[in-house]
Amino acid sequence: MSHTILIADDEPDTLDLLEITLGRAGYRVLRASHGREALDVARREQPDLLLLDVMMPQLSGLDVLKALRAEGSAPPVILFSARGRADDLAAGIEAGAVQYLVKPTSRDRLLEAVRSALTELSPRPDGPVTASD
Repeated sequence: MSHTILIADDEPDTLDLLEITLGRAGYRVLRASHGREALDVARREQPDLLLLDVMMPQLSGLDVLKALRAEGSAPPVILFSARGRADDLAAGIEAGAVQYLVKPTSRDRLLEAVRSALTELSPRPDGPVTASD
């Protein structure tokens, strides 16, 4: 079964590159070009993973993440941004992101982060994944 990933970024070239990279890796890709659209698509399509740019118009990736968590929606979220200060990373993780990637990142690092986040979704043979695992 192919996982569905929602990518959201306000830079069309970045969206294209992410879509090609993830599509070639076998994922079904949904796109959004700003935060409000990302939130709408996430609610409607319920993707397995969200890859959100932090700095987007209308709603930031962090705002989208917080809104989904407030609604009880819990797909894994990877935030990515050109902003890589320690407090930026901490804010993303505190809001519930499973990872925070700093742009630019390599194709291999991106795919590793996606695989890792999706692996955490899959139940282990000995039972479901919990926070203490």
